[in-house]
Amino acid sequence: MNVERSSSRVHKFAALGDPVRLAIVDLLQDQDLSPDAVATALDLPSNLLAHHLKLLTEVGIIARNRSQADGRRTYLHLALGAFADLLPVAAQISTPRVVFVCTENSARSVMAEALWQQHSSAPVTSAGTDPAHRINPRTRTAVRRAGLTLEQREPRDLDEVLRPTDLIVSVCDAVNEKLTRRANRHLHWSITDPALIGTDAAFSQTFGQIQERVLALAPHVICPPRRRRKPK
Repeated sequence: MNVERSSSRVHKFAALGDPVRLAIVDLLQDQDLSPDAVATALDLPSNLLAHHLKLLTEVGIIARNRSQADGRRTYLHLALGAFADLLPVAAQISTPRVVFVCTENSARSVMAEALWQQHSSAPVTSAGTDPAHRINPRTRTAVRRAGLTLEQREPRDLDEVLRPTDLIVSVCDAVNEKLTRRANRHLHWSITDPALIGTDAAFSQTFGQIQERVLALAPHVICPPRRRRKPK
């Protein structure tokens, strides 16, 4: 963890944790304003405005430009990149393969595998802790509607698929609680089983939720280069 970056975020969040300062930031979203204009818009006395502007300036959220027309006048604007470091930054994950897991491997994990194949070059598979006899037909429909190809023909058993170096991504709460003792690295997404509702709309909604998660994770997962075998 980058402690220096975390400290900067803490100070910025603290500065933004005030309704007046948030209102100032909102005013400057699309335009530059003089302090007088900000004071008028928010009905603030000049001394109180100066206090808020000082705090926002110190943490790098706003900056000032002196007017070229009237050197006595300044304009406030949001600093470029002021909010770039506020959102969490995912650490890069190196793994030879990603394994999506749900209980039956008939819906959520299958969707995740199909989506991952589209958005990442890292190898992927899916499996279940208690595999069903077949993949849910509505899963196939949801995947086909998205223009993806479902290569998996039937559910797989996790114990037969999992390798020690795999990254597990559980997409089922029950599975997550079962896998706590596995030695594998493990991420969890709490996704509701669409089969509990059993409609095409429910499966489409789940597909969309998983797609958002895949798009967020895929850029941070890399596949380590294969070691070349030494010639005998």
